[in-house]
Amino acid sequence: MAKTDTLHIRVEPEVKKKAEKTLNDLGLSITEAINVFLNIVILNDGIPFEIKKPNKETIQAMEDVKNGKNLGKTYNNADEMFEELDK
Repeated sequence: MAKTDTLHIRVEPEVKKKAEKTLNDLGLSITEAINVFLNIVILNDGIPFEIKKPNKETIQAMEDVKNGKNLGKTYNNADEMFEELDK
């Protein structure tokens, strides 16, 4: 077996919990997922997805959601929603 190093990282407990659930559904542990990620970083010679700074509109939308502002319209049922979309 190959020699291994240990990483110590800090994450928010809720992020860890949600990530563990998703990864478990995929049959992976966090350790396995981190190893996959690091190997993909090596293969791509960089981060394997685009990282962009959000624009002012996106930042405002995120703040609105954090502050409980309802940004979308709600419907009583799917039929009502589809009627609106067909207009």
